[in-house]
Amino acid sequence: MELNINSLMSSCNVRFGTSGVRGLVEKMTDMVCFAYTVGFLQYTVKKSPVFDRVAVAYDLRMSSPRIARVVRRAVDFFGFTPIDCGMISSPAVALYGLQEKIPSIMITGSHIADDRNGIKFNLSDGEILKLDENAIRQETINIPNDIFDKSATLRDNDEAAKTISDNGAAKQNYINRFIRAFPKNVLSGCRIGFYEHSSVGRDLLVELYTKLGATVTRLGYSDKFISVDTEAVREEDFLLAKNWAKQGSSDFPPFDAIFSTDGDADRPLIFDEQGEWIRGDIAGILTSRFLLADCVVTPVSSSSALELSGWFGNIIRTKIGSPYVVEAMHNAVIQGYKRVVGYEANGGFLTATPILIDEEASERPLDALPTRDPAIVHIASLCSARSIGVALSGVMNHLPRRVVMSDRLRNFPTELAQREMDELASSPEMLQLVFASLGELVTYDLTDGIRIVFGDGDIVHLRPSGNAPELRCYAEAVTKERANSLLCKTMNILDSWRRRTQNDKHPLSQ
Repeated sequence: MELNINSLMSSCNVRFGTSGVRGLVEKMTDMVCFAYTVGFLQYTVKKSPVFDRVAVAYDLRMSSPRIARVVRRAVDFFGFTPIDCGMISSPAVALYGLQEKIPSIMITGSHIADDRNGIKFNLSDGEILKLDENAIRQETINIPNDIFDKSATLRDNDEAAKTISDNGAAKQNYINRFIRAFPKNVLSGCRIGFYEHSSVGRDLLVELYTKLGATVTRLGYSDKFISVDTEAVREEDFLLAKNWAKQGSSDFPPFDAIFSTDGDADRPLIFDEQGEWIRGDIAGILTSRFLLADCVVTPVSSSSALELSGWFGNIIRTKIGSPYVVEAMHNAVIQGYKRVVGYEANGGFLTATPILIDEEASERPLDALPTRDPAIVHIASLCSARSIGVALSGVMNHLPRRVVMSDRLRNFPTELAQREMDELASSPEMLQLVFASLGELVTYDLTDGIRIVFGDGDIVHLRPSGNAPELRCYAEAVTKERANSLLCKTMNILDSWRRRTQNDKHPLSQ
């Protein structure tokens, strides 16, 4: 059976987004997952033929074990040995692949609902970039007709014979990366509440922070998948954090911070000692400062407090999505920068160069990890507060006052979102007319979606999600009240686009 990946993408609606391929579970059949894996491997051997193993890991979604089995079968079919790293975080399996100089594959849908899933591909030198995605889409593969039944399910569900276990190496390597880079017991005396929910990194991160000296209390365990988004935090998660922060007693001492992650544990979720959420892009600024970065890369959606802080000599803004951040970091390294980092508004933090934390107490530099990672953000936030002798909430006083709020409209057709924004982008006059209630338009940026700057520095940024049929909105202002007002007014405008389209289809509107 001959299949072109680009044609398959169109027919099954499982597509490349901002982080690998994603789609509805019912569309991610064995055949589709098998084909994508073979297409990736076929492209990879053209780019880097010197490997014979591929690492595979997966998150805690109901569909992930099945997809992981299919991916391992595809690796075996292609002639390589699949290494089963089990249920472990995205950065842990990516680091393992980097250290072993082999590709790695993570089965995860990150924060999106359990009825969807995805496959994240990493080359032996890091995650695939947009150029790689486009090249994979052009691959034409051949797979036997008889290995799938009429429902596109593998006929033989037995595990691939050549699969071997990593025997916990990926987990241990990830932990060692931090243990060797930070002074012994660097988190001694810190009290951390860890919100476990269904994060695949819950055991790994609790073990890491404990080994760094912290006292960790596990909170909110779930045996069912919970869609926790570190960028559009659910109201119930805000309430949980507030309640946990208030529950201090002799048996349950108050926390210095409450930490968590998204489903595949590559993005951090941080609440301070009062249960107040610290946005990922603010935590990214603090982490960059802690690491003394000489070049910081971040998407256009991140807070402008980065520039206003005056802490960094070189700042690069990109489109939204870790592949764009990774590419810009790589270019910065070529230009000669020595401490290159990147972060996203969702909190995921990336390092492109080894970074020495403490000249006297560090066993070795923190190894580069050019993919999203939450642990460095968790650790750096506590260390930053400790270094200036304040609680985590007090660190915010050392940053320019900028408040960013975000929300999303779910089930918003991507085609509709793109059509509306194309129309707006064609005319500044149209932009000013549609968003007149928000203020006077000063300028706008089309790097990724539409980022509009109004008088007094107010900012509204609109973009369709690359992973799901959602339209996202970010609003930035000096105060929380003003940011919330911008967000609410904009969300009403966006919802009117959808309602207008629905009304156009109604028989009585004809």
